[in-house]
Amino acid sequence: MNDWVYKISHFVQVTALKLFAEYEVAGKENVPATGALIIVSNHLGNIDPPMLVSSIPRRVYFLAKSGLFRGAFAKWFLASYGAFSVNREGTDVRAYRWVVDQLKNDKAVVLFPEGTRSQNGMREAKQGVAQIALRAGTPILPVGITGTERMGSWARVFFPTGAIRVSIGKTFRLPEIEGRPAKEDLDSMTLLIMGKIAELLPEQYQGAYAKKPVSTAQNRH
Repeated sequence: MNDWVYKISHFVQVTALKLFAEYEVAGKENVPATGALIIVSNHLGNIDPPMLVSSIPRRVYFLAKSGLFRGAFAKWFLASYGAFSVNREGTDVRAYRWVVDQLKNDKAVVLFPEGTRSQNGMREAKQGVAQIALRAGTPILPVGITGTERMGSWARVFFPTGAIRVSIGKTFRLPEIEGRPAKEDLDSMTLLIMGKIAELLPEQYQGAYAKKPVSTAQNRH
């Protein structure tokens, strides 16, 4: 049943994008067909997760804020769609373990390093994604999204308008670190991840990561 929910939702989303929006995806050839994968993206609007579902040519899983899981139907639908509830207040150990488990099972998981929407350009990211990526040792796929900042409600997935572009970069891996990473290591790795995303975006979307080098972490190890 879960596969049918995902497939039908995917079809509806892609159809709506083709009918109502100037929708473009670049870089689909960069997506590994199989194997564990962390997909990282900037986060402009509520419909970014469905946008990635529509644009990534393989099934993806993602975290969604706990407030969306209200009522039996919402819980069932979101779980079937591939979402897992996360409490954005503090550290959610259950969500962290869920992500690691999906990666152990060779799934593709979407993570938004900023932790919340940032409509006026990228904001400083949290270290959680770097921690997960270092622990899992999986490839990371950077994605840049533009055009979704104008759509506030999840319902806009059925009526997306305007120019929407999804740019998919090439996969990369974080440098290996012996022992437990220090805070400066995680800061460096986070800068590397966010720099890769920023490279896929026009300058007006880059925010805190405009013109920052992405080689910092690579040069440290």
